[in-house]
Amino acid sequence: MPSHVITLANGITMPTLGQGTWFMGESSSSRKDEIAALQKGIDLGMTLIDTAEMYASGGAEKVTGEAIAGRRDKVFLVSKVLPGNASRKGTIAAFERSLKRLGTDYIDLYLLHWRGGYPLDETFDAMERLLDAGKIRAYGVSNFDLDDMQEASQYDRGHICVNQVLYNLASRGIEWDLLGWLRKRNVAVMAYSPLYQTRLLKSPGLKRMAEELSITPAQLALAWLLHQGTIPIPKSSSVKRVEENRKAWDIVLEPEILGKLDGIFPPPDHKMPLDVL
Repeated sequence: MPSHVITLANGITMPTLGQGTWFMGESSSSRKDEIAALQKGIDLGMTLIDTAEMYASGGAEKVTGEAIAGRRDKVFLVSKVLPGNASRKGTIAAFERSLKRLGTDYIDLYLLHWRGGYPLDETFDAMERLLDAGKIRAYGVSNFDLDDMQEASQYDRGHICVNQVLYNLASRGIEWDLLGWLRKRNVAVMAYSPLYQTRLLKSPGLKRMAEELSITPAQLALAWLLHQGTIPIPKSSSVKRVEENRKAWDIVLEPEILGKLDGIFPPPDHKMPLDVL
């Protein structure tokens, strides 16, 4: 059975199945459902919540802040700085704005959302300052391919704990070289859009296999990512869907099933550009 926690390179632990918030905070009519879904996930042990200053221009952080009010100590909170804000001073200023929206005084994991124009040493220097001040517990990056990670490793003092990338059954390009490099260096992989924004759920092959196993296509797709040792962060505004997602933790995939999935969604046979959404 997949482990419910992973130990990061700096020794802190985080859940292996979380909740995403991309597209949350965009409509006041959805706010109540979004908060209820996040809270249900926390109750079920999916205490990792991933958000970013970019999502709904801070709106998702505000929704997250409401959802975790009174239960902050139970939550592993992840947010991200936009590349346009990722200068030495800009990173810290953006972080403080995120704290205010989230209604907390620290963030467990802070990520650079993707590469931008500011030198990485500036961004990581700011991250180190936040780390030294106890305002973050760990930091990392997002949407970094192998060459980006190799460059980043020259400036991060060995402190990058996570790379969050697009990874799912239909998008397996990182398996060619990036995934192995990250595993070798104990950099955890967070998988955003683990259902490819629901596109995966329309796959006839995935539907058929899920039916044979008496589970949902989403549960099968999430269980596969957990089997890969990665951390999927599905987003849902439905309590029922969150309850279904949680059950992915309890699914064990036998080699025969994994082989069939490889047949439907073949692993890469050459280097591919990093897939992004």
